[in-house]
Amino acid sequence: MVQVFPFRAFRYNPQLAPFQNVLTQPYDKISVEMQQKYYDAHPANLITVEKGREYPGDGPGNNVYSRAAAAFNDWEAKNLIAQDASPSFYAYTQEFTVPGTIERRTRRGFIGAGRLEEYSAGVIFRHEHTLSGPKADRLELLRNTRTHTGQLFMLYSDPRKRVDAILAEVESAGAPATEVRDEYDVIHRLWVVSDAQKVSAIQAAMADQKLVIADGHHRYETALNYRDERRAQTGSVDPNAPHERAMMTFINTRSEGLVILPTHRVAANVHDFSWPAVRRHLEPFFSTEVFAFTNDSEKEAARKNFLSRLKSVAAQRAVGAYPAAGEGQRAFYLLVLRPGVDLAQLLPNVSPLQRELDVVLLHEGILEPALGITMQAVTKEANLTYEREATNALNAVDSGGAQIAFFLNACDVEKVVEIATANEVMPQKSTDFFPKLLSGITMYRV
Repeated sequence: MVQVFPFRAFRYNPQLAPFQNVLTQPYDKISVEMQQKYYDAHPANLITVEKGREYPGDGPGNNVYSRAAAAFNDWEAKNLIAQDASPSFYAYTQEFTVPGTIERRTRRGFIGAGRLEEYSAGVIFRHEHTLSGPKADRLELLRNTRTHTGQLFMLYSDPRKRVDAILAEVESAGAPATEVRDEYDVIHRLWVVSDAQKVSAIQAAMADQKLVIADGHHRYETALNYRDERRAQTGSVDPNAPHERAMMTFINTRSEGLVILPTHRVAANVHDFSWPAVRRHLEPFFSTEVFAFTNDSEKEAARKNFLSRLKSVAAQRAVGAYPAAGEGQRAFYLLVLRPGVDLAQLLPNVSPLQRELDVVLLHEGILEPALGITMQAVTKEANLTYEREATNALNAVDSGGAQIAFFLNACDVEKVVEIATANEVMPQKSTDFFPKLLSGITMYRV
C-alpha cells in the first residue's frame, strides 16, 4: 500500500531570493560550469547545499557538508526560506519543448512525502542498480542538513487519472505560487494544495498504486539508509517520524507530457577495433542499411535520413552506428534485427523481458560479443561514455576521441514499469526522463 502525506515544505521567499536565481538542476546533472553559474547567481543559491564546492584544507567541522548545513540555517534565520504554515501537497507542472522537435508539452504531477519502503515490500520498485560513491556523498549531506532538497521522481499508472483531475482543478483555480523558467527553457509552476478534501482524495487514489523510481535511485537508497540510522539511534520505529518518509514527485504514466529520451553510447579504447569485422560478426542477426556520404553537405542529409529511419523501424528493433573513418567510405549504418532471429540464442544471459529492450540488444548482442566490451568494463567506465544529443556523439567520433558511436530509440515508459515491477533492473543509462525536476522548489526537513 502506497502511503503519501502532505508536509510543510520549506520554500524560498521570492521577495528576497528570486526563484530564477536560487533553484538548481539535480546535483548529478550539475557540471563545473553550471556550478559556477549558480554560485554567481545569488548568495542563497541552492548550489551551496545541492552540490557545494570542496576546498583545500577541508576537514571535520569545516567541509562541503557542514557549510551546506550552516547555509540552510542562515537562510532560514534571514527569512530567505520559510516553512509553509499548513501540511500540503504541491501540484507541479513543467512546460517544455521536446528536444530535437518544436513540440511543446506539459508534464503534470504532485509533490508529497512518501513512506519509505524496502524493495522487498513490493510497493516501491527500482529499474537501475546504484553505485556506492554517490550514496555515501548524499548520506553525509543528509546527516548534516537533515533536509531533502532534491526530488525523487516516482512513476505510477492510473488509467482513471483520478489525481490528474484534482491537479487540473487546482491549476485552473488560481495563479501558481512558484513560476520559473530554467536554463533548458522549461517553465516550472507550483501550486499549494492544502484543502483537506483534496488531500484525502489524493491519498485515497494513490493507496492502491505501485511506485517505480524514474530518477533518484541513489537518493532513495540514501533516504533508506538514513532512516535505518535514525531507527538505530532512537531504538524504536515511529511510523510518523519525518525520517520514515522522503520528498517525492509522483507522475502518472497515463497522463500527457511524460517523455523519455534515448541515451546514445560512444565507444573508445576498444582493442583491435575493426568495423568490417564487427559487421561480419553481426551479419547473421542484423541486416544493414548504409547511409553513405563524401562531404559535409552530403553528411548532413545522410545524418537526417539515418536518424529518421532509425525511429521509423523502432518496432523492428534497430540500432544505429557511426564508425570512425577507415579505408572504406564514410557512412552511417542502421542495424535492423532480422525477422525470425532467436533472441534466446542471441541474448542467452538475460530474461525474456530484458530481451525486448534495445539497450540490452546493444549491450548483450553487439558491444560484448562483437567489440569485447563486457558489463564489467561498462561498470568501470573503461570504454563507454553517454550522450543525450546525437550531434555530440557524432562529434566525439569525428574529433578522433572515439572509435564508434551507437544510437538508440527511446525506451517506452510502460516497458520500464513492467521490468521494474517484475523486480528486474535495466542497464545503467537506459532511461533519460526529460525534463529534470528542479531542486529546491520544495524542501523537506527530516
